[in-house]
Amino acid sequence: MKTEKFQVTGMTCAACQANVTKCVAKLPGVEQVDVSLLANSMTVTYDDGALSEDAIVGAVEDIGYGAEPASPAAGKPGENSFRGQWQKRQELADREQRAMKTRLIASLCILVPLMYVAMGAMLGLPVPFFLKGEENALISAMTQLFLTLPILFLNRKFYTSGLRGLWKRSPNMDSLVAVGSGASLLYGVFAMYRMAWGFGHGDLGLVHQYAHDLYFESSMIVTLITVGKYLESRSKAKTSSALDKLMDLAPKTATVVRNGQEETIPAEQVRAGDLVVIRPGESIPVDGEVISGQGFVDQAAITGESLPVEKGPGDQVLSATINKNGSFQFRASKVGDDTTLAQIIRLVDEAGTSKAPIARLADKISGVFVPVVMGIALVTAVVWLLLGYGFEFALSCGIAVLVISCPCALGLATPVAIMVGTGKAAEYGILVKSAESLENLHHMDTVVLDKTGTLTSGHPAVTDILPLAPGLREEEFLSQAAAVELGSEHPLAQAVVERAKSQGLPLPQVDSFQAVAGRGVRAQLAGGAYLAGNAAFLTEQGLDPGAEAQAQVQRLAAEGKTPLLFARDGKLLGLIAVADTLREDSLQAVERFHQLGLKVVMLTGDNQVTAQAVSRQAGIEEAVSDVLPAQKEAVVRRLQEQGRKVLMVGDGINDAPALTRADVGMAIGAGTDIAIESADVVLMKNSLNDAATAIELSRAVIRNIRMNLFWAFFYNILGIPIAAGALFLPLGIKLSPMLGSAAMSLSSVCVCLNALRLRFFQDKGAPVTGTAPKPAPTNQEPACPLPAAAAPIEDLDTTTEGEIAMTKVLTVEGMMCAHCQAHVQKALAGVPGVASAAVDLDSKKATVELSADVADSVLMDAVKEAGYDPTGCTTL
Repeated sequence: MKTEKFQVTGMTCAACQANVTKCVAKLPGVEQVDVSLLANSMTVTYDDGALSEDAIVGAVEDIGYGAEPASPAAGKPGENSFRGQWQKRQELADREQRAMKTRLIASLCILVPLMYVAMGAMLGLPVPFFLKGEENALISAMTQLFLTLPILFLNRKFYTSGLRGLWKRSPNMDSLVAVGSGASLLYGVFAMYRMAWGFGHGDLGLVHQYAHDLYFESSMIVTLITVGKYLESRSKAKTSSALDKLMDLAPKTATVVRNGQEETIPAEQVRAGDLVVIRPGESIPVDGEVISGQGFVDQAAITGESLPVEKGPGDQVLSATINKNGSFQFRASKVGDDTTLAQIIRLVDEAGTSKAPIARLADKISGVFVPVVMGIALVTAVVWLLLGYGFEFALSCGIAVLVISCPCALGLATPVAIMVGTGKAAEYGILVKSAESLENLHHMDTVVLDKTGTLTSGHPAVTDILPLAPGLREEEFLSQAAAVELGSEHPLAQAVVERAKSQGLPLPQVDSFQAVAGRGVRAQLAGGAYLAGNAAFLTEQGLDPGAEAQAQVQRLAAEGKTPLLFARDGKLLGLIAVADTLREDSLQAVERFHQLGLKVVMLTGDNQVTAQAVSRQAGIEEAVSDVLPAQKEAVVRRLQEQGRKVLMVGDGINDAPALTRADVGMAIGAGTDIAIESADVVLMKNSLNDAATAIELSRAVIRNIRMNLFWAFFYNILGIPIAAGALFLPLGIKLSPMLGSAAMSLSSVCVCLNALRLRFFQDKGAPVTGTAPKPAPTNQEPACPLPAAAAPIEDLDTTTEGEIAMTKVLTVEGMMCAHCQAHVQKALAGVPGVASAAVDLDSKKATVELSADVADSVLMDAVKEAGYDPTGCTTL
């Protein structure tokens, strides 16, 4: 299957969109067709072995529209890039808008004297003598005709498009206007002939009758509709303002080094491998890797980081970020449409022009709307003729039905709101890949959160520093502890060192250092013998931590933290607790989820104690622990089987299966390629709060769409009967075709203006209370029918039919924290033939599910290579 985008010209209303969709969908080999009235584009997924581009273009042209592939094979450098295509689209739209404005001004300039000639005498205005009285009625009529014809010529597009649509049996809104105003014009000409016949036969009564029934309103009708179209086009142009802002982020030029010389070229002409020079204050044109120099880069537009990030050799830089100070050179790696900014812009554009499920009803109605309206207009005229109200009255009612009907309001109700909504999301750093994803977000009733990297920062940090030796100050204790841990590569040790460095504490040089795998370290510092590690390590070395230290260890462990004990010369100095801490905005985000009525579930591979501690701290009512990445998908599936609509939020890499399985997958991070591929929504600012913002925005968009659809349906349901004369018999009220055309124009404008209100959407957020939310009630029904956090995860069947189902349990010594647990789990999961691996830190057991026969020695060697000590392996 091949997916191709085409530019379609000649579409003026939702009926046109429906006609193009219908004709292409009938072609053999076509799987899916999406036509966008806003972007004048069409995306077709088809079998290129059974269908060609030319056949698709020919089918569209056969029904009276123009089409061409959106990406021609050849052109100037940068012309075929997304930016180039967008600029061409904008230039075309601008030209059409300027032409429409010129046509509108000219029409109004002619319409004023026409209305003066037609109605001046009735309004008591002074008119030339040769236009007064019945004896000059024919001259007045001819003058009106001569003023009407230029207006119709200026707005001839209604007739060329509308009559061509009728001829091709694909009528559109222009067909309604052409038939209605054309009938009015022809009747006016007929009336002039009747007036001439009356003069010729001395029948002044006939002249008087037809002098008041000229119906040259056709010029007024097309002018009023042109007014509406112009206002509508201006409103639609504002829907792409967010995309314009994104386009403006990209610099227009770049300075590159070629043949040893610096030269400034258009940014679209930068090639992969070029050496790009960046100076203070310049925007970075493409993605790449710093080769030399140093700078501080403001990445707020892409990643949301508030402070500039230092960049040096080996660091990656992103397009559209700004170098605040310093100078450097970098090697271009992603250029043109492959840059980070280009991917963001493409996602926003594709989401804005894609079709939301809620639009299907309007599309179905639009496809049959114009023929039905024409039928209603014909029936209206016939009924009034049969009731004896005369041809003029019947014709007027039929014309009013034609010109008041508006498929545009129905067709614009959804796409304009989607376009504005996705653009607004982009302003908040939320990339929505499709209109369907934006719509589905408002259905969500359950949000599943990955812990590490989503709720938490993803790297350990010091949370508690507890000196226990008499007279030992906290800064002195931390300085000694960091000096001891400086030689260790363990993440917990690095957290201690980072904390000391952040406080500017001195780190004395140790005289000797020895790491004991899975236990701790020994070091000689300033003549003292230091020990650092878990309580078991200190006990093995003959040191009794004491009751106070043991109580602190138990308390910290119950809070999901990893306590490290430090001793010197056989005496305990104190404890330092390290944990993967919650993000600053996690509490607020969870609180907002609850305010939105969502049930929150946390998934983690950590043990039960850590999972319960984090869930209590974050206020999450349900936590599922000891879950492997592959098993997260099963948790989401079980929730869906309960009838829940699941939003999965993860880092977009380890959580890819769950993100794909969820009703909406949301990747939190800096928009990596894997995140963009696996998720429906990407949060560029790395903030969980944006997930709640996305849901609020989705609900606002759906409310706006429903409001638009209601008023579009209500307008047509109410307007067509009134135009047909439903109020004439009971109330004597008859709608003039001129008022009908004005109402039709305003209906489309109102829909666009209502959608534009979404531009004022604001992220209300939720107040931060400063206290941890209350834990969920203990008797609350769990969100997932999986076993409780401490229960064995073997209940999740991860094997498929035909696989070898075998379970082995290894005893592993040397693990002292969740990071050790993760290392062992990763090592075992990477062994060929292992379907899944789960590690229990408390029991020191690793449970391995096999899909093929794997020797015990292979599994034990994998654990040894990870730096831990396997002491046994049994087969269940």
